[in-house]
Amino acid sequence: MPSIGAGNSRILVGASDPPDPERPSVTALRITLQVLLAITSLFLTLLILMHKGRGGGLSDMFGGGMSAGAGSSGVAERNLNRFTIAVAVLWTTVIVLLGVLERFVPAEG
Repeated sequence: MPSIGAGNSRILVGASDPPDPERPSVTALRITLQVLLAITSLFLTLLILMHKGRGGGLSDMFGGGMSAGAGSSGVAERNLNRFTIAVAVLWTTVIVLLGVLERFVPAEG
């Protein structure tokens, strides 16, 4: 660390920077986003598992074979699709925000 001064009175440059007042809010934002990511990840998984199988894939292996009228989806299935897409968009947004936060505001070490 470079020092300024002569003799016994040395001042270390950069030894103790003043605390950044922005840090607590950035840490709180990061923690909030991480908790939101965990919740949306679990919820998105459950929503995807709630969908009906369309047949011909892994869903047949677990007993979700083709049933009569599987080509038409009811109101509940359409709403489930919309809700799943909304949660997936929220999940993607949280991932991007965490990446931007990590890139431009590195965590304290």
